Amino acid sequence: MFDHKTAEMTLHRDATALVFTDLHNDFLAPDGKAYPLIAESLARNDTAENIERLLRAARSVGMKVFVSPHYYYPHDHRWVAPLTPLEDLAHRIGLVDRRTTLTLEGLEGSGADFPQRYKPYLREEHTIVTSPHKAYGTATNDMILQLRRHRIEQIVLAGPVGNLCVEAHLRDFIEHGFQIAMVRDATAGARNDEGDGYQAALINWRFLAHAMWSTSEAVTRIESSGPAARSTIAA
Repeated sequence: MFDHKTAEMTLHRDATALVFTDLHNDFLAPDGKAYPLIAESLARNDTAENIERLLRAARSVGMKVFVSPHYYYPHDHRWVAPLTPLEDLAHRIGLVDRRTTLTLEGLEGSGADFPQRYKPYLREEHTIVTSPHKAYGTATNDMILQLRRHRIEQIVLAGPVGNLCVEAHLRDFIEHGFQIAMVRDATAGARNDEGDGYQAALINWRFLAHAMWSTSEAVTRIESSGPAARSTIAA
């Protein structure tokens, strides 16, 4: 039985970011294209409400928020290399589709749009929406660059698809030296013949992440975070 724990993670506000993947209607709205796959898990965890609680807490202390969106444009649907099963499904059902990279036409209220309840937070100055990731992790967007340029060292991570995009981002962040806290009830997962993707995510996170918190614990820690200790970072 693996039960080893590392030293408790303490947040330093100026060096910490709240990071989300895939905050789209297609995952979080009842009429979303992928919603039926994770609806049970979303309801059980109260994921949508917990995401807003985290956003509210970050805003209350001026903590930066980073969002890694997932968009597909028409040129993405002309790929010729083989797709993974979830990518293939996404392309078939038009998941998070946008018309072009150069216009917002058709985005408002679509499956690729952000839920209306989150927009007041996401439109604030301290929120950074990165370029879209195209598969699961950060290799295809500018998330790592944006975090580094803002001198972020610690990440509180969540999002609706826990065992896929959230976990892929977690693994990438670890490889780049960030300290990561996962929020276990601000996420969800789908089931397949092998079992429950949400439970698979929690099992892996226990091995990988520096901390695993409930939303209530994460909110308390965010709200009580103080100035970052930056002695090793150049001004």
